[in-house]
Amino acid sequence: MPAPSALPAALTDCFATRIVDWQRSHGRSQLPWQNTRDPYRVWLSEVMLQQTQVVTVLGYFARFLERFPDVHALAAAGEDEVFGLWSGLGYYSRARNMHRCAQAVVARFGGEFPSSAAELQTLPGIGRSTAAAIAAFCFGERVAILDGNVKRVLARLLAFDGDLSSAAQERLLWSHAGELLPPAGEPDAIARYTQGLMDLGATVCLARGPSCMICPVADLCAARRDGAPERFPVKTRKLRRSSESLWMLLARDPIGRVRLEKRSAQGIWAGLYCLPTFASREALIDALPESQRDAVQDEAAFLHVLTHKDLHLHPVSLACDAAPGQCGDGAWFEREDWVSLGLPAPVRKLLAG
Repeated sequence: MPAPSALPAALTDCFATRIVDWQRSHGRSQLPWQNTRDPYRVWLSEVMLQQTQVVTVLGYFARFLERFPDVHALAAAGEDEVFGLWSGLGYYSRARNMHRCAQAVVARFGGEFPSSAAELQTLPGIGRSTAAAIAAFCFGERVAILDGNVKRVLARLLAFDGDLSSAAQERLLWSHAGELLPPAGEPDAIARYTQGLMDLGATVCLARGPSCMICPVADLCAARRDGAPERFPVKTRKLRRSSESLWMLLARDPIGRVRLEKRSAQGIWAGLYCLPTFASREALIDALPESQRDAVQDEAAFLHVLTHKDLHLHPVSLACDAAPGQCGDGAWFEREDWVSLGLPAPVRKLLAG
């Protein structure tokens, strides 16, 4: 059965209060982006936490703040430096949009983040849920979030069996998320409620093996009453995976520098520095001077998994005795130079190995 068009008062009257009270006593409160109303820090954490675990983000968050303590510093940085600090977090479009967003905040708003979710959504890389989180945490706006964890919490609470791969069903869940908000005029409550939903999804209402026995809203949860919380949320559309094989030239010159090229702004690893990459071994060999072709050595191939694609990578090493500029396009980099560049994770692993 589809979710009802409006939620019962018995639920909307107590759900937010339960979440706020639970967050105050059991929620997370020691993360470095918490207990602040600084939109720069909240925004930075929200971007980094998209599809990335908290434990991974902690180190990156500290390094970014050390190098870019405010939005002006980030906006003034070069893209290569931003990518270099981001290197290893993956999903580099986040870093690119983050840099553009910082520049837009400076150019359009004088370095001050706008205070409403509606205006925040006009900035590059800030979607509806991220905008709502910033507005709720920093400006007390009464607005709902709906990130992956919160979708799971609310879908289970309501036994919402609408297919969330459908835009219409997602809009309906957004509507219900708005109905469940704390009353207007309580800015502290909206911030704690928003954090509480995030905490509940991250620590209790897990995708697999939810801890229903310690959930503060277990008695309100329709999915738990039905005995099937892990059936929610429903999303039938699956990502279509593809695979691709790439041959990568790991060339070093006589003094140990490596050859790297900056990739185009489109496609895999857009804008990152990378080993020269080819669609076949034959294409790689053809790109070399004839005097170098017999000196190549095939290394062990390995698999690198992206969100939508499996990459079968084939490193080919070469001790290149040609002068710089005669071994393919790109430039030569010493170790102290390439370690600070934005590099795809498998390339960094190859170079460091």
